[in-house]
Amino acid sequence: MPRELADLPFARFLEAREEIESAGAYDCAHFDGLSLDDPQVRGVTFTECAVSATTVTGGFFRYSRFNDVWLGSTRWIRTDLSETSWMDVEFVLAALSGVEAFGSTLRRVSFHNCKFDSVNLRGAVLNEVKFVDCVLRDLDVTDAKLTAVSFPGTEISGLTLRNAKLKNVDLREARSLGITGGVESLSGAVITNMQLFDLAPVFAHTFGITVKDL
Repeated sequence: MPRELADLPFARFLEAREEIESAGAYDCAHFDGLSLDDPQVRGVTFTECAVSATTVTGGFFRYSRFNDVWLGSTRWIRTDLSETSWMDVEFVLAALSGVEAFGSTLRRVSFHNCKFDSVNLRGAVLNEVKFVDCVLRDLDVTDAKLTAVSFPGTEISGLTLRNAKLKNVDLREARSLGITGGVESLSGAVITNMQLFDLAPVFAHTFGITVKDL
């Protein structure tokens, strides 16, 4: 189950902040109820921080680091999160639309009841990442490395896997599995018999197989 803000071990140390500066580091900061339009943040480190009920539109956080951060009911719209680092991070009820996060590193990150729409994770590294009860539409993980990633209760459609490297990726509990590119990169993943049956037309198309009854 996802944690509430009050469940965080550092919750009582959080201090309210009303803006994010373009440089520096934040420890035990709480960003709540903010509307950030085109923020220009580069190389900032967030440690034991919380972000709640906040919308980020445009802007960038390139090269920033998020360590032990909780994000609840946040929205990210066309934001550049490329080449960022996320470790021990929890997203709850987040929405990401048109987000650029290529080249990012995610380690021990969980997404609970989140929605992804046209998110670019090309060349990213995902290690011990969980997508729980999420909706993933048009997620691009081309050239990415996924290790110990799971999708319990998640609806996946429009997933692009071209040249991705998978290891111990568990897709069995996904509610749906729609792959539009790179199905040959599923090596290293575990799927169910039913998912294999559903993916059969994609496999046939990819490998030039004509399926025709007598």
